[in-house]
Amino acid sequence: MLAMMVATSVLLLIAMQLFANSHDARGPILGLFDDMAGAPPSYSVPWGALIVAVVGLDRRARTITLLAALLIDVQTCVLQQIHGEAIDPGKGPLLVLPVLAAVVAFRWAGERRTLALRGIALGALLIMAWQLAAACLHATIVLRPFVLDEYALLADRALGFPSWVMYRIVHVAPIVQGAVSEVYSDLTFAAVFVVFWQLRNVVRDRVWPSHYLLRTFLVMGLIGPLFYFAFPVVGPVFAYGAEGVGSQVSNIWPTVFPTADTTPNPIPFNNYTARNCMPSMHTAWALSLFIHTRQGPWWLRSLGTFWLIVTCMATLGLGYHYGVDLIAGAVLCLTVEAALRDPERGWTWPRIKLVGAGSLLFVGLLASYRYLAVPIAAHPEFSTPLLLGSLAALWVAFNRGAARPYAVSESTNSVTAHRGSIPDPRPSR
Repeated sequence: MLAMMVATSVLLLIAMQLFANSHDARGPILGLFDDMAGAPPSYSVPWGALIVAVVGLDRRARTITLLAALLIDVQTCVLQQIHGEAIDPGKGPLLVLPVLAAVVAFRWAGERRTLALRGIALGALLIMAWQLAAACLHATIVLRPFVLDEYALLADRALGFPSWVMYRIVHVAPIVQGAVSEVYSDLTFAAVFVVFWQLRNVVRDRVWPSHYLLRTFLVMGLIGPLFYFAFPVVGPVFAYGAEGVGSQVSNIWPTVFPTADTTPNPIPFNNYTARNCMPSMHTAWALSLFIHTRQGPWWLRSLGTFWLIVTCMATLGLGYHYGVDLIAGAVLCLTVEAALRDPERGWTWPRIKLVGAGSLLFVGLLASYRYLAVPIAAHPEFSTPLLLGSLAALWVAFNRGAARPYAVSESTNSVTAHRGSIPDPRPSR
């Protein structure tokens, strides 16, 4: 599966680069080389990718690799400071990762090489997914000049316009707003922390877990953006707030609650705001982080719970999403996680039913937002329980099915369910 994901990502990078070339854009491949030569727009993803890449290395190799990246970053930041430029770390990991891959591939051998290359491949996948996401956002602008925010807003009426409500909670004090914004932007670091905890014993045990958080992150990162093209939405802060800069329908977010509009229409929008709201990928990733921390100690479970709650607050309170976006993102997460979890069990009938039900529910939600927005808003006494109840039903089915702890017998390699126990993230050898 890892090899398939790497091959798919490379093909997608090439395809997106060709698309970008035809539209006079930078593209993911040229963008990666520019980031390596200059300064990347974010330091969290490059450093997160390098931390994931070193999980398959021994302690000495880890230390040398991380110190080399840190020294490059420090030197880069010092030079930027001297020349009066903005300080942008993150170049070090981008330069060290390919060098590490070359050294391991051509100088190491045996099981040591295999373990190291798998971790490096995961780190490289994270970098490629990052570049693909940026290219995909640009493609949504080019291919979807009209957005469906009026439909999402109308469907959101059944939920009580949670973005308007959450704004008042998030902005109750500057320190709350700052903390929420920081959590929203640092989801990568939280995910890398959990992944490193899950994979911390790879070198000692000489075996990889059958499933871990990064698998879900990467698969959702490849699947989720495809739906941006099916349901292009920019979010309330752009469509109904000042960030729309002339393209907004009205300037009412977050001070004035919307009034009923029974005639929603696609609206033209500007050529620089990404249509990346439906589904909410931040919600999907935060929920997957929450699910994977359930296997850990109390402090890791607390981290997962905290990150999920604050991320949902941020997506709404900062005006980036509608409530219906979050429901779709949660359904996407549970469906993908059900398909990937416990791979040693194979594709049993319960798994097929659960993934099929989640897929149908996800497609049904998007279709209802688009074609049933008016009756959803007009009859909240029915639509609200259906929207929230369908998500709750999928969550219950997930916990009873795919999330049920299973142990693999070492002697017979059979799978046995154990209710009420915590699953061991390491497979039997």
